[in-house]
Amino acid sequence: MTTAYAEPVVMDHAAWQGWSEMLPEPSLVAVSHGTGDPAGRSATRGLVDAVDAAMGTTPVHDAFVDVEHPRVGRFVCSEELGPDAAAALVPLLLSAGTHASGDLADAAALRPGTRVALPLGPASGLAIVLRRRLLEAGWVPGEAVILACAGSTDPAGVADCRTMAQRLAGHLQVPVTAAFISAAEPRLGEAINAARTRNPRVRTAVATYLLAPGYFADLAAACTPDVLGKPLLVPGENPPQELVDLVIKRYRQAIA
Repeated sequence: MTTAYAEPVVMDHAAWQGWSEMLPEPSLVAVSHGTGDPAGRSATRGLVDAVDAAMGTTPVHDAFVDVEHPRVGRFVCSEELGPDAAAALVPLLLSAGTHASGDLADAAALRPGTRVALPLGPASGLAIVLRRRLLEAGWVPGEAVILACAGSTDPAGVADCRTMAQRLAGHLQVPVTAAFISAAEPRLGEAINAARTRNPRVRTAVATYLLAPGYFADLAAACTPDVLGKPLLVPGENPPQELVDLVIKRYRQAIA
């Protein structure tokens, strides 16, 4: 008796290259300007901590372009990132300028493959937070607003501030004028005086377009507007979710 055997089925695995391990996401390096003001340091640290909590297993670090340490250039070369780790630098800066472009680009060049994200602003999420700060300060809907910006010698940074003023105007449904604490025109004090001259019976309201308390926030307050919104971050408070989401959004855009 002859027994018939079926031919064995041979699977073609020619394309299989073995198990592949998913590469970890690049580290998120949150790069802020740096400040000597303890309140500003605390507020900014709170934002980085909140981003860290939201990012799960993705490493989150902070670095600085001025005043504080570690400076971003030294950090990207440090052992803390690891010799083969990738990184994305997310500027905790509100507009384009020397720090957001030149300083971060120079730092990224020190570690091949490092990405640089866009600055946080202009963005609709920031307009939401600015409106909230104005309402907290006693702003009455319908009152015109001056947007107090740090200022920049970079035309792109000035343009970003003017775009942010337009976005805020859309959220507030009132005119918003961009004014600058330094480097650009019109200066904040001049803008406040001009508004009072035009409408002496109307309060001057200022939205502080600064990340956190510090030297520039003090200069804005010294201009004595009738209504002054606090900076985007306030020490002792949880950072606005809009800011946390925006930092993560910039990171995702950079690594996409």
